[in-house]
Amino acid sequence: MKKLIFIISIILLQATFLNAFSLRLDVDALKNNLSKYKIIDTRDANSYSLGHIPNAINFPVSLTYEHQSINGKLTSPLKMQKIIQNLGLREKEKIVIYDDGSFFDAARLFWALEVYGFNHVKLLNSGYKQWIKRGLAVSTSHTPIQKSDYIAIVNNKRLATKFTTQIATKNPNQLIIDARNNKSYIGKASSAKRFGHIPKALNIPATHNINYNKELVELKGLSALQDLYKQLDKKKKIVIYCAIGKISATNYFALRELGYDVSNYDASWKEWGNDFKLPIITITK
Repeated sequence: MKKLIFIISIILLQATFLNAFSLRLDVDALKNNLSKYKIIDTRDANSYSLGHIPNAINFPVSLTYEHQSINGKLTSPLKMQKIIQNLGLREKEKIVIYDDGSFFDAARLFWALEVYGFNHVKLLNSGYKQWIKRGLAVSTSHTPIQKSDYIAIVNNKRLATKFTTQIATKNPNQLIIDARNNKSYIGKASSAKRFGHIPKALNIPATHNINYNKELVELKGLSALQDLYKQLDKKKKIVIYCAIGKISATNYFALRELGYDVSNYDASWKEWGNDFKLPIITITK
């Protein structure tokens, strides 16, 4: 009987992770396979020039925003097409993205590239900070780039808008996740004129996806992430938002690893919270 229970437990565990797959790479894996990946540094141009992982090209995360001071809306197709062409990126390449170690910028670019048709993208867990801590080689030379012939396509399954999010609030087959902190969710703080959250939204802060180990940041393991999102029905589509579609990209990345059908609302609360025609929920009294 005990043996049967053990076997059943193993089968259930395997079923739980049936649709889970790793989209991250650790430092050692990248160090030993530098030539296999197109490496992207999401930091600003100055940080990149001072030192970066060898062969990395610079794609500052700021280029993923159409008007960052207004909201988090993703860069328009024609602009993104030119950016991607000039960086020599091709959809079929294996890509690894890193940031300064915070994970948020790398996740934002990961999501942006998936929206624009790239399907072989991974993130470097702990980012450049871990690379430096390990004492690995860095470069200050700009990596040569051969312009690509990329043509912009948009994967609407990965991009949520104000309109599609409105639909999600009324569709029983869709879920909404607010990735901001609880203070913003309940209406005690806001980056917009109004305070509260989008109707039906659950609050799973982006920071809950991350382990903070002294100065290093890394995404939690698949089993921990599975536990974090265990209440979510995999048969339902998920819309995620935050203030400007940045930190919510971390939830997006985690849910992509776990096999959920998920999209990130780019303009997020900065757009929704400033549109007085749209409904909101406030918990504070």
